[in-house]
Amino acid sequence: MPADQTGHHGPLVPRRLVLPARLRIIAALIIRETAARFGRSVGGYLWAIAEPAGGILLLSLAFSFITRTAPIGDSFMMFYASGLVPFLMYNNVAQSVMMSLRTNRGLLTYPIVTALDTILARAILETLTYLLIGLILALAIMVYDQVELHVDFARILMAVTMAFALGLGIGTMNCVLVGFFPTWQNIWAMINRPLFIASGVLFNFNSLSEDLLNILWFNPIAHVIVEMREGIFNIDTPGFVSLPYVFGIGLGLFAFGAFLLERNESYLLQQ
Repeated sequence: MPADQTGHHGPLVPRRLVLPARLRIIAALIIRETAARFGRSVGGYLWAIAEPAGGILLLSLAFSFITRTAPIGDSFMMFYASGLVPFLMYNNVAQSVMMSLRTNRGLLTYPIVTALDTILARAILETLTYLLIGLILALAIMVYDQVELHVDFARILMAVTMAFALGLGIGTMNCVLVGFFPTWQNIWAMINRPLFIASGVLFNFNSLSEDLLNILWFNPIAHVIVEMREGIFNIDTPGFVSLPYVFGIGLGLFAFGAFLLERNESYLLQQ
């Protein structure tokens, strides 16, 4: 039987499947990715969650000894974690998506699987993982610091969705750029590093001057962290968070990156 364009021997299978079939493929890829990264046991996945959660908890504890007064709320550990978890969620989604073509070349020889399937599977898995990490951290800090929170779950869910959209969009665009220009991975690492400070992980936006706020507003990750803290601490940062801005960047980059992937997938897989 002749081979198709991907080198796979067998009958050609249409890649443009209806939505339910596409969702089943993505779900199967999430399960496969989970097994490949964390092992086939539940303990492997739990350890993968507990390890970064423990690291974040220790960092939060260390900073709480340096700065006893929390900029928001009664617990510096909760304040720090409320900024670090959404930042890491965005960052890990973007990193995982950026490397999806390199790590799934063999899988993409099957005509039924597309690059976007692997991208979405990785983005969803990273988001769910850090959602669990955030939940574990919040519960641990509430017990340790005896913190009582009156959370707004709608805002927390919105912040998670914003982090997912940004990570997905930036990661998809970077996936294409790394395929064409491998050195872009190192360039992006340098660009991304200062964002930890500029995104407000360590400070309260309400304490900044209006001029500085106007500059930091252009950083979309800052919107994610502000939205998360508004949900956790039930506070307001008037006029800062712009959902159209964040989702416009995230979904715009995803759409453009997906278009480039569709047009250049064969070339990118050969790099």
